[in-house]
Amino acid sequence: MPGQFHSGSLPLKQVLIYGGLLVTLSMGIRHGFGLFNLPITVANGWDRETFALTIALQNLIWGALQPVTGALADRFGAFRIIVMGGILYAAGLVGMALSSDALNFTLAGGLLIGLAQTATTYSVVYGILGRNVTADKRVWAMGIAAAAGSFGQFLMIPVEQGLITYFGAADALLLLGLMATFMLPIALKLREPAGSPHLQLGNQTIAEALREAMHNRSFQLLTMGYFVCGFQVVFISVHLAPYLSDLSKAVPSIGSPAVASTALALIGLFNVFGTFYAGVLGQRFPKRYLLSGIYASRAIAIALFVLMPITPFSTYLFAAVMGFLWLSTVPLTNAIVAQIFGVKYLSMLSGLVFFSHQLGSFCGAYFGGLLYDRTGTYDLVWMIAIGLGIFAALINLPIQERAIGRPQSI
Repeated sequence: MPGQFHSGSLPLKQVLIYGGLLVTLSMGIRHGFGLFNLPITVANGWDRETFALTIALQNLIWGALQPVTGALADRFGAFRIIVMGGILYAAGLVGMALSSDALNFTLAGGLLIGLAQTATTYSVVYGILGRNVTADKRVWAMGIAAAAGSFGQFLMIPVEQGLITYFGAADALLLLGLMATFMLPIALKLREPAGSPHLQLGNQTIAEALREAMHNRSFQLLTMGYFVCGFQVVFISVHLAPYLSDLSKAVPSIGSPAVASTALALIGLFNVFGTFYAGVLGQRFPKRYLLSGIYASRAIAIALFVLMPITPFSTYLFAAVMGFLWLSTVPLTNAIVAQIFGVKYLSMLSGLVFFSHQLGSFCGAYFGGLLYDRTGTYDLVWMIAIGLGIFAALINLPIQERAIGRPQSI
């Protein structure tokens, strides 16, 4: 019956609460890494490209291995994967805090935390949701989980800025490492019962599911659009603070760390509403049109921000608008994957789409720093972000959201 759950499934309330807490921690901590950019590079005498490379590698590792982690979670259950992720997350943060060598810092912040994020963020949580929530509530539930992650971003930005201010960047990372260990007890609440029904959802193999997805035109278009999402959000989260600092030479009021931290917090706050309403609207309207509108709106918002005089107020307004559009793509994109292919391999297939997102994230983080060091300005990267937004708005329009036809379709 619609709205009911399979025997042996986790209760809806439990999945939403603890799935939301997990992404609140994992996404909230990472959202504040941009605040560490200047304190760490100045303290260690590094250029911005070094820090940008660490965050870029983190996103690349996260995306490249997300399909593998997702497949393991689909096959063996998410509990062990989340526990592993919580341990790696804490170890990576501690490693960043203790590293004075650029290579060690990059290995800790790039490799370890990148691996941790494959196990503690949306793809794994959405796999649990997909298996335990029926289709009539799925996109709504995904919106709720994304909103929780967004609230984590809003919550953690002032926390991380406060830790940096009062304890310094290194000790702040150590305290965040302690906080990451809270993911371990959360994992217990997301442990699916033995014999969960998703194991009996048809007899399609992993190889068959991969071939089917990779040759599907809608999957290809969705994947290309998600690249743009990653580029835009990671470039802004990593480089907005130093961008504003550079502008302070002409507009002194814009260079205060409080402006950047407030802007990033506003992104997190308005992201709560954006992701929630994306889930609500995704139940009523074609999700491809909503995605196209989100990408087009991002392009307009970025263009207005960089082409008009920048003040603290315009920065906060930009942050609010971008926040509403920030991760609203996430529940819609994952719901389309579930709608087309079913939920048996949802974590893995969502991970494949997410790999494209993280390729974009790598480019946004690394080329933001590289092009800044080469040109002395972020202007070119802003223009690229605008052009990509227009591109993504167009390629999402032809996506077909209907379920793929196959024997014993799931």
